Amino acid sequence: MNDFRIPEAVRTRHHIKEAISLRSLKTEIQRADGINAKLAVFFTNVVGSMWCAYVFAIIAFIGLPAALKPGGEGIIAWIAQTFLQLVLLSVIMVGQNVQSVASDSRAQHTYDDTVEILDRLDIRTEGGLKELCDRIDALQEAMRGGPGAAVHP
Repeated sequence: MNDFRIPEAVRTRHHIKEAISLRSLKTEIQRADGINAKLAVFFTNVVGSMWCAYVFAIIAFIGLPAALKPGGEGIIAWIAQTFLQLVLLSVIMVGQNVQSVASDSRAQHTYDDTVEILDRLDIRTEGGLKELCDRIDALQEAMRGGPGAAVHP
């Protein structure tokens, strides 16, 4: 009768493959309406991938020697203006996608648990509130000394 399940904690790391996959890109592009929306979906998915972060890191490191030469922008400016802006853009997008997928999964678990709890509390279901109400009614009758004064669990 007590078959409540305790769901495993929804951890972000379990959703990385789903969030950073470019395999579902074709499906997402097909769902978008209009050429501008399709382009936006395409570029958002490409830039929001770890592969793009790796490419941006390589591009940034190619520009490092020029930044370190005399008269160049210097290491601090290179880090702030080139490396962080290029690489962190993609990494932050990937992180947001992973967190979003994990959040969706947690929300689905919460919904499923709520439906199960509400079903168990429904007075029309076996073992729910109806059983509790019947026991309370029996206790009230027993306290009044009515029929069947002995209460059996």
